[in-house]
Amino acid sequence: MSIQTIAHGKLTWVNIERPTAADIEYLQKRYDFHSLDYEDVLSKIQRPKIDEYEDYLFIVMHFPVYDKSRRVTTPSEVDIFIGAGYFITIHDGRLKPLLDFFAACEGDETARERYMGRSAGHLLYQVLDRLVDYCFPILDRVVDNIDEIEEQAFSEDVRAVVRDISVVRRDLIALRRIIKPQIPIIANLEHRDRDFLHEGLDVYFGDVADAVNRIWDVLEDYKKVVEVLSDTVDILTSYRINEVMRVLTTISVILLPLTLLTDIYGMNIDLPLDENPWAWAIILGFMGLLVLGMLSYFRRKNWL
Repeated sequence: MSIQTIAHGKLTWVNIERPTAADIEYLQKRYDFHSLDYEDVLSKIQRPKIDEYEDYLFIVMHFPVYDKSRRVTTPSEVDIFIGAGYFITIHDGRLKPLLDFFAACEGDETARERYMGRSAGHLLYQVLDRLVDYCFPILDRVVDNIDEIEEQAFSEDVRAVVRDISVVRRDLIALRRIIKPQIPIIANLEHRDRDFLHEGLDVYFGDVADAVNRIWDVLEDYKKVVEVLSDTVDILTSYRINEVMRVLTTISVILLPLTLLTDIYGMNIDLPLDENPWAWAIILGFMGLLVLGMLSYFRRKNWL
């Protein structure tokens, strides 16, 4: 089993990383939780929610963790049981703020008194506050990536810019999917009172709700910025394609009469200048004058 326990005063914090069937059996012997909650704990991925019972809450939340190998943010699930006198966290061990906070409370009596000396509800606020704050460095990384794309948008390496925009857009989509379901959960904690969480915590959860809403607003802004960058790159790409097509069209138009002339003089019939020893030079000179004339005409029309 991977169960760690901290007891301070009337509050017990049980922390479980990567839960197994043995861990669930341990909880079943000590806590009378609903059987469906235990099933949700063992499921691979459970949608964020908050289930309220007479004497406890079961909360499922997701928080972002950046996967460097895939260059995308993935959700890390945290299952929380909270009631009078106990606080249980179950997770996959990837959320560093939760691990550090538990280790601090475990090893420091002052930290235990400060964070566990009031109530389970106050401890819930402390955990959520740290997990939400953990989202901001991830947002800063997204900002850095967007700034880098803005600097490269007008470079010649369009393929790399398009690839980077696609990566950032995928990351933003993943972040939005993670953050959006957490908003109503935090709002529920802020606006509803529970008998077993009788402490005045609405101000504290309101602070967490403000942070989550601020994260969502930033993600909305970044989404618009990426869309504008994508449109800008599309416009630049279209312009460059048009420039290339204009050059190729000019070359094709210039070569068309030259090709016609060479085809005519390639026929097996009597043609002007057949007997003239300077025919080759005369034809080349005429072709050169034809090219210069066409280039001059294109330039007067501002096509070049």
